[in-house]
Amino acid sequence: MLGNFSEISAAFASAALDSSRWVEAMDVAASATNSAGAVLLPIAGRLPNAPRSERIAPMLDAYFNGGWVHRDERHRGVSKMVKHGVFTDFDFTDMEEIKRHAFYQDFLGRFGLQWFAGVKISFGDDLWCLAIQRAVQDGPFAPDELKHLSLLSNQLSSAGAVARALGFARGDGALNAFEMSGTAAALIDRRGEVLKLNVAFEQQICQDLQVVSKRIVSSSRTATAHLDSQLKSLLWNADPSSLTPPIALPLRDRRPLLAYIARLPHVTSDAMAACQAILVLVDLDRNRVPSELSLARLFKLTSAEARLAVQLASGLTIAESAGALGISYETARTQLKAIFAKTDTHRQSEVVALLGRVLSASLNPDQGLSHRIHDRLPPR
Repeated sequence: MLGNFSEISAAFASAALDSSRWVEAMDVAASATNSAGAVLLPIAGRLPNAPRSERIAPMLDAYFNGGWVHRDERHRGVSKMVKHGVFTDFDFTDMEEIKRHAFYQDFLGRFGLQWFAGVKISFGDDLWCLAIQRAVQDGPFAPDELKHLSLLSNQLSSAGAVARALGFARGDGALNAFEMSGTAAALIDRRGEVLKLNVAFEQQICQDLQVVSKRIVSSSRTATAHLDSQLKSLLWNADPSSLTPPIALPLRDRRPLLAYIARLPHVTSDAMAACQAILVLVDLDRNRVPSELSLARLFKLTSAEARLAVQLASGLTIAESAGALGISYETARTQLKAIFAKTDTHRQSEVVALLGRVLSASLNPDQGLSHRIHDRLPPR
C-alpha cells in the first residue's frame, strides 16, 4: 500500500529550519514508507551524528563502530541514484549475491533488516542519501513506491539547501564573533577540511602554519599529526559541545600557538551543516584587546577614536597612547572626550573596564567556549 509520501517532504522542511527535528523527520520517512527506519547520510564524509530513526539506532552504531561504514556495498549504487533520484540493492546486485555477502548477512541480517531504498538529496556540490531500511518481513519496495520516492527527491533537495544555507549563516556568525576580539578561527567541514578562515586566522598564516590542500598544516610533522588525530576524534564525537585539549603549534622565535578544536551547539550540531567543527588559535604572546573594527561598530567610533581606544585597552596612558599613535596629547584628549560621550563613561578607568567587558563577551560567542579554553591554558 502506497504511503503518504508528502508527509516526508513536510517533515524535511520543518527539520531544515529546526535541526532538532531531523530525528522526527527520519521517523516520518520510515512510517510513511512502512519501513523499519531511515537515516540521512552524506555520500562523502559520513559521521556518527547522522540523523536516524530510534528503531535502527543499534544498527547505525554497529555501522560506524564496527567499520561497516567503510565496507558499505550500497556505494555501488550511487551512480544509479544520481541518475534516477532513487535506487535499491537490485540496481547493482542480485539475490544470490545478497545471500552470500557479509554486508547483508553478517551486518544487516543481525538486525533483521534487508530491503532498502536510497533517495537522492542534492544541493550545490553536496550529495546525500535518505536511506530507508525495511525488515526482512516488510518486503522490497514496489515500482510505484520507487517512482514516488524519485519524484520526492527534488523536494527533499530543496530542504537540504535551506539547511545548508542556515548552517553557513551560523558558522559565519561564529567566525564574526571571534573576529570581533581578534581571535583566529577557522570553520572545518565533515572531512576535516577548511571551509573558511576569519581575517585574524589569515594573519597567522606564516612559514610555520599554512593551509595546504584545505588542511591546516604545521611546520612540525608531529604537531600536524596530533592536530589531524584530534580533529578526527572530535568529528566522530556526537557530543554537540565537545572541546579538545590544546594542541601546540610551534613557531620560530616565539611561544607556540595553541589550537583548540570545538563543536559548538547551534553551529555544528546540525548534521546537514557544512561546518562540523571550529578551530580556534590562542596566541600567548599577543595582548588580548578588542579590535578597532569591533569597537568602531559597537560604539560608532571613528577610526581614529577606535585606534586610541585599543591603545587604552592595552594598558597605556593617554600620553603613551598619543606617542604610540603619533598624534599630539591635545588631539588624544579631544578623541578621548568623544569616546567618553559615545560610551557613556566619564573617566579613563571606566573606558578600560568597559572595553574589558567587550573583550570578555566577544571571546564567548557560543555557550562559554572561551571560559573552557581559558581553563585549559598552560601557565605563562
